[in-house]
Amino acid sequence: DGHAEFAVVSFDERMLLEDPVESWPVCEALIAFFSAGFPLQKAQAYATLRKPFVFNDLQMQEVLFDRRAIYAKLEGVGVPVPKHVVLEPGSAVVDEQEDYIEVDGARLQKPIVEKPISGEDHDIRIYYPRSAGGGSKRLFRKVGDKASQFYPDEHESRATSGEAYIYEELLQTEGTDVKVYAVGPEYAHAEARKSPVVDGKVIRNARGKELRYPLILNNDEKEIARKVVLAFGQTLCGFDLLRSEGRSYVCDVNGWSF
Repeated sequence: DGHAEFAVVSFDERMLLEDPVESWPVCEALIAFFSAGFPLQKAQAYATLRKPFVFNDLQMQEVLFDRRAIYAKLEGVGVPVPKHVVLEPGSAVVDEQEDYIEVDGARLQKPIVEKPISGEDHDIRIYYPRSAGGGSKRLFRKVGDKASQFYPDEHESRATSGEAYIYEELLQTEGTDVKVYAVGPEYAHAEARKSPVVDGKVIRNARGKELRYPLILNNDEKEIARKVVLAFGQTLCGFDLLRSEGRSYVCDVNGWSF
């Protein structure tokens, strides 16, 4: 009949931030991803009011703010994660030496990865053992063609800063990490990129985009993708996969960026 089967309605920034949810357009289905500045609680209130089919569970998106909760959820459904310890400020007993860190009796040998608890905080650091020269590396969102910076004279972690952190072993991945994009529990697309841990230099293609290569997931990784989608209630879901010594581990779960 010449009419589109679906009408796509985009909620602009002004509407999201300024208008009450009662005035938002009525939709039968809703796709929403949290990002910095996104009014998640308003989106939740809209879903409660209008009861659309929600592709991505808006309540579960709050779990994605907390890396502790992400790892706990993953372990609860049998998804492999890197060996790690959680440092809770004020209560943990910490012993950091040149070649290891120990939190409440759980020891990790350096190199170790230090992650802030907030999923929105991308100030992630790696600490190397003095036996390998020491120093630390800071990872960050890409700035130009850089994604990390090495600091040869900074050896100690932020364990005594009074903040909560996750410390985990640095897995050997042959210089790549994998970004997985799932659409429902039965389909996932994967791309490999040069890990920012290598030298911090971002390789770009002729269009200026970060260079990535499509990958075929093995059966275990496809099962991981299915479990991640179902556990977090995110029909459209992204997560980071590390391949190390014949096994695959999930080190982060997030939304999509376009």
